[in-house]
Amino acid sequence: MSPTTAAWLAQHFYWQWKYSMDKKFLRQRVHPYFEEIKKFLSGIGIKNKQEPGKIRLPLSSSPEFHDNSINAWFNNITNYDLALVTNFHKLNTEIEAPVKDRQLKKWINQLELLSGIDTNETGFTIARGQNLDESHRHHAHLVAIYPLGLISSEDSTGKTIIDKSLRWLEKMGTRNWCGYSFSWAACIYARAKEADNATKMLKIFASNFCSANSFHLNGDQKGGEYSSFTYRPFTLEGNFAYAQGIHEMLIQSYNGSIEIFPAVPDAWEDISFTNLRTEGAFLVSAKKENGVISEVSITAEQGGDLHLKRPFKTFYLTNKNKKYKLEENTLEIIMAKGETIKIKNGFE
Repeated sequence: MSPTTAAWLAQHFYWQWKYSMDKKFLRQRVHPYFEEIKKFLSGIGIKNKQEPGKIRLPLSSSPEFHDNSINAWFNNITNYDLALVTNFHKLNTEIEAPVKDRQLKKWINQLELLSGIDTNETGFTIARGQNLDESHRHHAHLVAIYPLGLISSEDSTGKTIIDKSLRWLEKMGTRNWCGYSFSWAACIYARAKEADNATKMLKIFASNFCSANSFHLNGDQKGGEYSSFTYRPFTLEGNFAYAQGIHEMLIQSYNGSIEIFPAVPDAWEDISFTNLRTEGAFLVSAKKENGVISEVSITAEQGGDLHLKRPFKTFYLTNKNKKYKLEENTLEIIMAKGETIKIKNGFE
């Protein structure tokens, strides 16, 4: 009853390849799985009478919105379903290139048949004609921001939509949120580069939605301080999302580039991390001292073209003969398999 779940699972197959750059996994696991999903999504698409020339799903929903009532089903494709299908076709154009699929053009054209993700004065809606009209535990309408990264705060249009979406989310409040809602929100705030809000969400999760042994209990364990749900079901996804929220604050890697400390509060003046994995199978370590990034070390497990958003105004590579390009504030370095480079702040 939620056909785009297949597209969400495809995202995880993609990540496994993208973070490892394992060509065997791409050929033997990712590509065959994507092939089956392409057949499935193409088979269930129907004409969209409200938008001639477009297609939609026979039934569309947004997880847990309106619960099990008939109102949970929309004639218009929801932003959740639309984002997942759009993202699937976007990822497919990338994985097809290495395997030289002759049908690549056909699947690229599928994107042209989809409606655009719906927005209005509230930011992202649930679906066309349906705003987020109450506090809700599942941020499914915001998957285009996180985890899919279809829209970014890097450009003015994306930033405007993200800002509207988050301010509206805040207006609706957290009374119907569960524990995982807060850790997921931390990831979204981190992508929006709102470091203090991301930190706030993580603190609420840890203090109100975990037991003494750190297990996530879903309901507010302090009598409903932040949520009307006060029950104690144990689930895992909140803890995983909490860890990922921290990762998103320390390093972000999507759409072909890596950014160091993209959403760290000013109060975190002295911090570091070691060997966090990014897309492209790069292992990154970085240190921040007295509020300033002092050094970055990157190892390429598989080799490839590194795109690193410039972490310093002035910098130097300790690998003295290593060539690099600096374009539009992004450092581009071609790295060999197993190679490590170190970049330091200041002048040599």
